[in-house]
Parts: sequence; structure tokens; C-alpha cells
Amino acid sequence: MGEPVADSKTPAYVALAMVLAGILITVAKNGLLNGSVLGGVIAACGAIPACIGMWKGIQQETQGTLAISVGAVLLSLAVGAVLIVLGIIHWIR
Repeated sequence: MGEPVADSKTPAYVALAMVLAGILITVAKNGLLNGSVLGGVIAACGAIPACIGMWKGIQQETQGTLAISVGAVLLSLAVGAVLIVLGIIHWIR
């Protein structure tokens, strides 16, 4: 197996920052309850660096990095989906 190296949680933190950016764009544009497709897409794109973090966690055999990255993937996809659905509902009304 691989030799353990220092934890790298940076991709997970980047993913969480993208989720926060998507929420902030939504709040600034339409308000949180009206949603925003752009904010949802940015939040959902946070899954990309989080998946890289998952891969690094597997390679480094560190549970902390892997757990934070899995949580970041799930959070970014969930927030992105909610913001997109709310944005589409806002368009239809």
C-alpha cells in the first residue's frame, strides 16, 4: 500500500467555497427561496474538486480527507439541485 502523507483537504474546502458562492449568487440575484440556475450550477460544480479530494483521500489512505470530500460532494449536489429546481419553478410562475 502507499505511504501515508500529509492530509490534503484543500479540494474539499474549494468545493464548500463553490457551494457558498452559489448560494451567495442566488441570494444576490433572486433571493434564496426563488432559486437561481446559475447559482445551482456553480454549487453543483463544487462536486468536481470534491471528487478530486475523494481520490486523494483514497490514495493517501486517510479517512478524514475522504469523509470531508464525500460530504462536500453530497452537499454540493444537493444544494445545486435545490437551487436549480427552485429557479425553474420561479421561471414557470
